[in-house]
Amino acid sequence: MTAVLPSLVLTLLCLLRAGAEVPVQLDFDTKKFAGMWHIMAAASNCPVFLHMKDKMTSSATAISFTPEGHMTMETVIPLPEECKKIMMLFQHGGQAGHYIGTEKGEKRDLCVMDTDYEHYAIVYSQKKDSQEPSTMLQLYTRNQDMSPQLLQKFKELFHSMGLTEDMLVVLPHSDRCAKTQK
Repeated sequence: MTAVLPSLVLTLLCLLRAGAEVPVQLDFDTKKFAGMWHIMAAASNCPVFLHMKDKMTSSATAISFTPEGHMTMETVIPLPEECKKIMMLFQHGGQAGHYIGTEKGEKRDLCVMDTDYEHYAIVYSQKKDSQEPSTMLQLYTRNQDMSPQLLQKFKELFHSMGLTEDMLVVLPHSDRCAKTQK
């Protein structure tokens, strides 16, 4: 019986996690959240991310909101050969701070889990592709500074999402594409 108990507890935790809602920032304010953010750390179980994470550097994301409440993200990613600009539109998901996007036929949920609007935000996204569903947690900052306390907070959250240390990358600073995004 004592050998079965830990397995039972783990199974119940997995079931609870599978049915759990991702927490969204209470009273999310789009006006305060809009603007420039730097992606300073990320953790994901996406195979493409895991393959590329050691080559990544910080990127910048400009976030704005449409009059209908949809979120637009313009991200500039520094690649060895170019500064790649990606535009994404996320539809309002029915709750402030929750958005739904479709990219290449794949549904992606995005939730702003935690933010103080002035310094940091922790953003959760889940790709709901039937072949390879994946989860990602990203740490955004308004500038390219990140305190050890903030990184620790981020680590605690990504562990609670079922992500592990080997899925984490703390992104080195990069200003290479700063002029591309204005």
